[in-house]
Amino acid sequence: MLAKELDPTQFEVTLCRPESFSKLTAGLAFPVLELESQDAKIFAQKLAYGAPLYDFPTLCRYVDEDFTLIDQIQPDVIVGDFRLSLSVSARLRSLPYIAICDAYWSPERALNPPLPVLSISKYAPIPVAEWIFRRVAPLALRLHALPLERLRKKFGLPSLNYDLRRAYTEADLRLFANFPALFPEVIRNEAADFIGPIAWSPDFEGKLDFSNGNPLVYVTMGSSGNPQVIEKIIPILEQLGSQLVIATAGKTISFTPQSPTTRIFDYLPGSLVCQHASLVICNGGSPTTNQALSCGVPVLGIAQNMDQFLNMEAIVAFGAGQLIRADRAESSLIKDTIQSLMLNPNFKTRAQVLAKSSKMENGPTVLSRHILAQSQRRKTNAS
Repeated sequence: MLAKELDPTQFEVTLCRPESFSKLTAGLAFPVLELESQDAKIFAQKLAYGAPLYDFPTLCRYVDEDFTLIDQIQPDVIVGDFRLSLSVSARLRSLPYIAICDAYWSPERALNPPLPVLSISKYAPIPVAEWIFRRVAPLALRLHALPLERLRKKFGLPSLNYDLRRAYTEADLRLFANFPALFPEVIRNEAADFIGPIAWSPDFEGKLDFSNGNPLVYVTMGSSGNPQVIEKIIPILEQLGSQLVIATAGKTISFTPQSPTTRIFDYLPGSLVCQHASLVICNGGSPTTNQALSCGVPVLGIAQNMDQFLNMEAIVAFGAGQLIRADRAESSLIKDTIQSLMLNPNFKTRAQVLAKSSKMENGPTVLSRHILAQSQRRKTNAS
């Protein structure tokens, strides 16, 4: 999205991405190269089990491929999205590295890790599970940072002190793809700025009719979501008389809708659906919440992993949504929360505040400015 918006008279862009995303990058006006990346299913599985997202051998392979691509392309600036190896490979090639990341992982922000959905939280009372988690969390976060620490040591770079926030965001410049209003404690400076929410949607060749007079609710739990949660949500919303549009991300759901205004798709242009929705229900991750809040629509996040909890905690604190734990998503709680979000106008008001604020952020303009600044800084240092 950002690369397509960069001025081609100013920037010569090369996009590197895994082969599995080839369909999404077909027909672009600039070169697209293959990039080795961990299989998305493996990544999602690690995320679901709270395991370190990358191991040391994987990051070593990443660095080798980074070097190959860097030496082939000869870039002036590198922009990456959670390619952790770039914080090593870019520096070893003396290139400026800009990381697109999330503000809730910013080192400027105190990290009070919430209890994600784990095997212990599914069966133990939450207060007990939280008590145990608070005692093991410091060690767990260090273990998550360990592979990158080993990588940096191998190549003679200084330690990040096993700080997972720094491991996830280390760069010459961090650009946060979030609403600045959600993270007031993160101050813009020469090493950190907000690019604003990035809300990507797939192309869609079908037709969507939103003319039904009932409130529209958009439900998508994403590729990592549990389809059983959708099966719980459908009868609740049908009972409330809502018009319901569901995106399953290719997953099969066994529940048969009873209402003719309930429509189920594999994939949808979320940004378009959100323009007509009264409520968005998702897994709480920033991609879908960005879509919803950019349209001024409140969100219900049914969260599972820590990333989703951190994102939703900021949204809840701002008053633009509500959070339910995926391991406590009982039908009665879901119904009460949905009614609260749809009947209390304050949630929509706060979501609209964020929507208005997002129009003040122009991602491509911010990125262009910082690319030029980083390139100029590199030339100055070289001279």
